[in-house]
Amino acid sequence: MTSLQGRIALVTGASRGIGYWTALALAKEGAHVIAVARTTGGLEELDDAIQAAGGTATLVPMDLTDMQAVDRLGAAINERWGKLDILVANAGVLGTISPVGHVEAKVFDKVMAVNVTATWRVIRSVEPLLLKSDAGRALILSSGVAHSARAFWGPYAASKAAVETLARVWAAETEKTALKVNSIDPGATRTAMRAQAMPGENPETLPHPEETAAKLVPLCAPSCLESGKLFRVAENRFFDYQLPV
Repeated sequence: MTSLQGRIALVTGASRGIGYWTALALAKEGAHVIAVARTTGGLEELDDAIQAAGGTATLVPMDLTDMQAVDRLGAAINERWGKLDILVANAGVLGTISPVGHVEAKVFDKVMAVNVTATWRVIRSVEPLLLKSDAGRALILSSGVAHSARAFWGPYAASKAAVETLARVWAAETEKTALKVNSIDPGATRTAMRAQAMPGENPETLPHPEETAAKLVPLCAPSCLESGKLFRVAENRFFDYQLPV
């Protein structure tokens, strides 16, 4: 068990999948969860589950591509709590699985807006709050395709490579602070996005996102001192970017 009693956690893309289960797991360990997603119904279901588990949450229905709203979120967190202890930047979209030259401009733009630009804007908005924490922790969700450059996954793979680089730069910039920043490769997981990408796959053969969440919670604790690394959930360990990945 990892006690996060009294800590404030922001989770984006919290209405389903890995975001939902990570938010619930953090709340079960005592963190107050600020849950962000576009889907109000999913957030309400999360809130019911958190309350049933004895936890607490603040629901924030919003589109992360609304950059002014992201800025206001940081200001609201500062006004209410004065700090942020945990960021789980999980929100993302797949786009389409197709040859690079066949991707529509509007699809490419949306993938980059949600997966890259919005993640940067969230980082920009909450960094001062994470630095006010005695042990700020940031997890940036990535994907194995950021490294494998898998055919037909161009926009998504490029977006995840971009956010991993952002995370590494951010970790280097905050090296001498109490903030620790790491990227997360969740691996194949039983989510709606995975089903969209691999429609012929049997989801029962994949780990449930609750299993993934259980491995992420310890990385949000003050006891986790790794930074600037890639955590692969399937192997349950960190990888140094100076070594082959």
